[in-house]
Order: sequence, then structure tokens, then C-alpha cells
Amino acid sequence: MPNNKDLSKFRAAERRRLTEYQLRVDQQNALVAKRRIDNRKAVLFSAGAILVALALQLSYFAFGPGSPNANLAETPGSVPSISVAENRSWSGEIYINDSTLGITLDGVNAPQATANFVALSQSGFYMNNNCHRLVTEGIYVLQCGDPNGDGTGGPGYSWGPIENAPADDIYPAGTIAMARQGGNGSSMGSQFFIVYKDSPIPSDSAGGYTVLGRITSGLETISNIAADGVSGDGTDGAPNTAAVIKSITVK
Repeated sequence: MPNNKDLSKFRAAERRRLTEYQLRVDQQNALVAKRRIDNRKAVLFSAGAILVALALQLSYFAFGPGSPNANLAETPGSVPSISVAENRSWSGEIYINDSTLGITLDGVNAPQATANFVALSQSGFYMNNNCHRLVTEGIYVLQCGDPNGDGTGGPGYSWGPIENAPADDIYPAGTIAMARQGGNGSSMGSQFFIVYKDSPIPSDSAGGYTVLGRITSGLETISNIAADGVSGDGTDGAPNTAAVIKSITVK
């Protein structure tokens, strides 16, 4: 039978083992808690990155073309007749800087947009037009067609509704589409954008963006302009390399 001295030693050893065990349990619990916090941070960071990308997409098209004018109204009397599109495909060329972009226009699925683009091109409206806006993050577009060169101008009329917008909100590289005000499907005029890299562009309350044609050759010219970046080292603004449309021909 153990004496009191041996019993005291045994109890002291048991207390040490219990303390060491509890310490290991506490350490394991702390490690598990840290991992949970790290996982939550990772999830929040990923969600934040997605929201930032979406915000960049929404912010660009919520304001364009140019600064929204709440008083801008559709003026059908000045809009080129839809018959100008002739319910057919058109081919042509955009002469920008010292390069030529081959284009096709879809007069079947976007007749009003095509009629508008054809009429403006044939009248010389786009001659020496400065493409005023380049976006290099989230979406990848060069916006042109404003006679003021700052996003605030147009042909003196506006029109709608939206035509031929993609159901999946994906605008492939080479797409030519009409710019408009956010939430206003009847605010299209002369401004258009060229997509130089596949871009998801969310629809808004008015819908998507009218696709009137595509670039068939020379898209690398736009990619090269984009590669030179945006003024002020931003991701949305005037391109560092001036992009000037000398003329547009269609037939």
C-alpha cells in the first residue's frame, strides 16, 4: 500500500499530465480558430475582388456615353430612317491613326443602329474624330464617336430602343456596340465602343448594349493603343496614344 509521500507524488504527476493535456487542447483549439478566421478572410477577399470587378464594369457603363443628361429625350424626327440599313449586311473600313480596320455591320438584327452608323459615316460626321475613352480593367473597350472628344457630345438627336444585345452579357473581342446612358435605352446617338478583348458587361435596368457590327481585321491596332495605357496611369480615361478616326467608309 502506497504511503502518503508516494501518493502525493502520484497526484502531482497526474496534475502535470492534466495541465499538459489541457495546454495541448487549448493550442489545438486556437489553431482551429485561426484557420477558420483565415478561411473567412480568404472568402471575404475573393468576394471583394469579384465586387470590385463588377463595380468597375457597372461604373463605366452607368455613365456613358459621357456625362448623363437627365433631360436628354428621344427625337425621332432627326433619326436616320431605318430603311437606310436596307435589311442587309454592310462592309467597310475605319481609318484610325495610320491603320485600317475592316468592319461588317448587321443591318438585319440592328437596323436602326446600322442606319444611324451608315448615315453618319457617309455624311463625314466621324472624320477626324478623337476616341476619347479607353478602359483597361474589368472591361476592355475603346469609345469613339463624340464630336466634342470628351464624352458629352452627339449628333443632335437620340434614339432607341436597344437592338441585338447579347443574352449572356458577353461582348467578344471585335464587337462594335452603341454607347448609351445607364438605364436609358433611348439615349443612343453617335458614340460607339470597340471591344478589344472579351468583356462581360452587365445589363442594367434598360437592358444590354446594341451590337451593330464587328471588326473583321486590324483589331491589333486597338490592342496596341490599349497596351500604351490610360492617361494618368489610370484604367479608365483618355488613352495615352491618341486614337483619331480619319474617316469611315461603308458599302
